[in-house]
Amino acid sequence: MKVLTLTLNPALDLTVSLAQLHPGQVNLASAGHLGAAGKGINVARVLAELGHSPRASGFLGANNEAPFCALFERHGIADDFVRLPGDTRVNVKVSEADGRITDINLPGLRVSEDDWHRLQARLQALADDLDVLVVAGSLPPGVSPAQLNALLVQWRERGKTVLLDASGAALKAGVRARPYLIKPNRDELESLMGRPIDSEAALIDSAQALRAQGITQVVVSAGDEGVYWFGPHGHWRARVPSVRVVSTVGAGDSLVAGLCAGLLDGLNEPDTLRRAAALSLMAVTQIGVGIYDHTVFAAFQRDIHIEPIHVPGALA
Repeated sequence: MKVLTLTLNPALDLTVSLAQLHPGQVNLASAGHLGAAGKGINVARVLAELGHSPRASGFLGANNEAPFCALFERHGIADDFVRLPGDTRVNVKVSEADGRITDINLPGLRVSEDDWHRLQARLQALADDLDVLVVAGSLPPGVSPAQLNALLVQWRERGKTVLLDASGAALKAGVRARPYLIKPNRDELESLMGRPIDSEAALIDSAQALRAQGITQVVVSAGDEGVYWFGPHGHWRARVPSVRVVSTVGAGDSLVAGLCAGLLDGLNEPDTLRRAAALSLMAVTQIGVGIYDHTVFAAFQRDIHIEPIHVPGALA
């Protein structure tokens, strides 16, 4: 199976580490890292480290494409991005010693109708050779939730497996397209459902309501409480061990990469969930994404406990 990740609004992530952020004052950072990022790009990078050969597409600013090109070449990711005049945005991630993250995200380059049509043409040219589409991240200025919905519907109707990791209006529009899998976190699920998710029962009810709308797999990341998976073959929870959190940036992207890799590798749901949760756990112990130590990664997989969940009246 062949996969393409779509990042409509990528960024150069400037991650700054410090003991504690003091707003309104001069803050001295202990470390900083500037790297090519964006949710779909992060997914492609982790997929490549798991042995796959993903393609990656979306929009990139032509003025500062070099870090992205270097990342694609280093990891063997096929570059199918449409270039736009200008600079890809820079997002600032401030990581404090207690694990708190402060995000300062710029809006991104504006996409014209002509730009959108160029991307559509590129995706259409690739579609016949692809099996899986992973759409991850926010929408740039000029791209509406309705356009995202139409794109997802088009790919689903062509028989492609669509995975969606988005938030806000993009997630709401994406859900209406009935993708194969979505991966909201608890906050995103609350926003999507319009009600608090303050118990496991509320989380289960919300996931089942989404599955009733035609979404085959619903995966919910719940922080320290682990990861929940609801699907036609069963329902599981991954319990993760406590680790020292360096940064939560990229944890969700790593989880999505693991879910996609399980699909590509033909793994069953519990084995897929175990590996995906381990990738997410590894992400929070570092700045950035990726498997920095395969021995540590194997240990994380052993330490994750997968337990079945009983869901009364569950959908098949």
